[in-house]
Amino acid sequence: MHSGLTTKIKATNAYACLDCGKCTSVCPVSRFSGQYSPRNLLTKAVREDFDSLCSDYDLWSCLTCKRCDEVCIANIQYSDLTQAVRTEAKDSGFHGKCSHSGAMELLQTIMTKPDLKQNRLDWVEDDMEIAEEGDVLYFTGCAPYFDVFFTDLDLSILDAAKSSIAILNKLGVKPVLMKDERCCGHDLLWNGDEENFRMLAEHNLEAVEKSGAKTILFSCAECMSSFYDLYPKYGYNVKPELKHMSQFLAEKLETGQLKLKDADKEITYQDPCRLGRHMGIYDEPRQVLSSNADGNYHEMMQNNKGSLCCGVSGWMNCDMTSKGIQRERLKQASDTGADILAVACPKCQIHLTCTMKDDIVKEKHGMDIKDISTITLERLGEL
Repeated sequence: MHSGLTTKIKATNAYACLDCGKCTSVCPVSRFSGQYSPRNLLTKAVREDFDSLCSDYDLWSCLTCKRCDEVCIANIQYSDLTQAVRTEAKDSGFHGKCSHSGAMELLQTIMTKPDLKQNRLDWVEDDMEIAEEGDVLYFTGCAPYFDVFFTDLDLSILDAAKSSIAILNKLGVKPVLMKDERCCGHDLLWNGDEENFRMLAEHNLEAVEKSGAKTILFSCAECMSSFYDLYPKYGYNVKPELKHMSQFLAEKLETGQLKLKDADKEITYQDPCRLGRHMGIYDEPRQVLSSNADGNYHEMMQNNKGSLCCGVSGWMNCDMTSKGIQRERLKQASDTGADILAVACPKCQIHLTCTMKDDIVKEKHGMDIKDISTITLERLGEL
């Protein structure tokens, strides 16, 4: 049953483990859950105790945030190991506990249907200039669905998309928005569903090809990670140049095409795991947020490669451990004196806002949580 798993485990360098425990010492889940240890799961893998490994509930607790990968002196790829075992586990009939009663996973699976009818662009406002074909494509991701699903949080994930388009329009760019765009497949793959991930990847890449886009812009770090890391890893050729909006904004600020007004509020920044440790993009968000900030930009205690995750991955296992991670991160943000916590991924915004809604947390660490593009548009000077 598990004949191919040994090969996948070897490819992650797991057999080189020195049993030093550094992975567990930095793991955010281990910090708030005494029973969890990346090393324990790895030990089961190298001992080929596959039945126990695939049925282990802790297999689904890993945030795949790559914090352990950063400190491993044996260069073990823990996140890749987790993904490989999850695929094997799912094929064997095991699955973790989905948050929100599995609604997000069901939605992503529904999006694989070839004859699916969506009102994908209902959120587009009359004054937005968009195109069906062109050089620059904006990949919206699941933001339109998140806005509907998380109305109780009183936030708008689509603000990032609307702000991005407004900025692009001010620069004379009419971005392509795809009428039949689907979920990027990120969560399905990380939760072990390779088959449906492939269906989504193939659909999106075909649609991108038809649009004629030479550049794809993303507000969602996970969507960009899918195109940047996951699609090529699974054999798909991604032709356009890929940029997170923070990279695009940093370029335009450097060339003088964008100018920001002086910041009048204190601000700090949450590194998304996918943007940071998965793709190595750390500087550009900071360049945007600190531009004309006059000392109003502040780093949290854990930042850059050592940043603390937002606590949930793939809509799995949102529990007290997740809440512990989120409360700690909000405390770190509050300790900087920030009025605004800037994010570069909708998942960070949703998860941290959810915990912020707790009355005690809000009273202690209340601040606005906003996407980088939204912050940039608010501070945009005359072009």
